[in-house]
Amino acid sequence: MDTDKIFSKLKSILAKYELKLAVLHNKNDNYYLNTPTSDTNKKPEFFGAVQIKKSYVAFHLMPVYYYPELLDSISQDLKNKMQGKSCFNFKDTDASCLQN
Repeated sequence: MDTDKIFSKLKSILAKYELKLAVLHNKNDNYYLNTPTSDTNKKPEFFGAVQIKKSYVAFHLMPVYYYPELLDSISQDLKNKMQGKSCFNFKDTDASCLQN
């Protein structure tokens, strides 16, 4: 398993939104984005992250937790990688669901 390649690919998906979000961590094994501070709650909220774990790369995306209808049109390949309500675990780079 090439965790660095998987991490880079998943990070590139989130990195497109850096200008509108706040980068909390930008390390070789942990990339973490927050929303800007909102007028409603006066603090930033977790948006998404990519983290290298022991046997997989985790991709967290909170919008799918708050808006589960976003998952209605995802591929079965991507659904199979879901762990919980907003986390996807990747062990390989050849998955068609890594196309962005």
